[in-house]
Amino acid sequence: MKLLIPSILLLCCCLFSLTASAQVISDSIEIEKNFRRFHFNRPENNKKNKSLIFVLHGSGGNGKQMMARASKLDELSSSENFIVVYPDGYKRYWNECRKAAATPPNQENINEEAFFEAMIQYFKKQYRINTKNVFVVGTSGGGHMAYKLAMTLPEKIKAITAIVASLPDPSNFDCIDKKVAKPVMIVNGTADPLNRWEGGQIILGNGVNMGLIRSTESSFQYWSALAGYTGEPIKTALPDTDPKDGKTVERYQFKAKGKPEVTLLKVIGGKHDYPGDIDVHVEAWAFFKRQ
Repeated sequence: MKLLIPSILLLCCCLFSLTASAQVISDSIEIEKNFRRFHFNRPENNKKNKSLIFVLHGSGGNGKQMMARASKLDELSSSENFIVVYPDGYKRYWNECRKAAATPPNQENINEEAFFEAMIQYFKKQYRINTKNVFVVGTSGGGHMAYKLAMTLPEKIKAITAIVASLPDPSNFDCIDKKVAKPVMIVNGTADPLNRWEGGQIILGNGVNMGLIRSTESSFQYWSALAGYTGEPIKTALPDTDPKDGKTVERYQFKAKGKPEVTLLKVIGGKHDYPGDIDVHVEAWAFFKRQ
């Protein structure tokens, strides 16, 4: 996919939250005649070199919805010196790497790379972020978008976390993959009826066909092989802090000096949702910090 330099027009629309302590800002950038919106909490300090974390919603969602789901991550932003940004997909979807996706951004070939590059420049100018520390965590369709950014824009993205999302099957793949090894964490459930552990066809609840995906283990193997790992990963059982949720979490980790970490969190009994034993967004930040 050819990357174009977007024309940028900022339309500032500041929305104040109901709490006195936080100011939610919604803004937009014009990318190839489409205004793309994003939301974030105004930073509480003026420190330089902030990290930037994009939190991406799933298919049919929006950025505002993700603000509530990632609230514990945002609570760490001041002490940990990062900004969390919640972009909106184009017409509630992302132009991912799934060739068969019958969604508006895929059918219109929306330039997602230009959107994310423009947001990075926005936060560099406005809040002096460290452009070497840009991270992405996405759920479902947002996880697919995170994969895409790691593959097509690896020079801008330091690490990603993909939640309830597996890579597209090779027959359903339409990205130009630069094949750069990156730190990647995958969080998938063994009982997910949509993004099935063993892979297969994805058809959304509204009947939209998204095509074939690989298995979770194949997706994990793709990134670990790209990073140069062989053999078996280190297995760790995480504490079952929420016995009532019917889920347990196992960590499979490849980590070595000079190589990007590749980790799989296997949520045993997990469906197309978040486990109760961990906060997936806080866990993503812990993973990002290790990089």
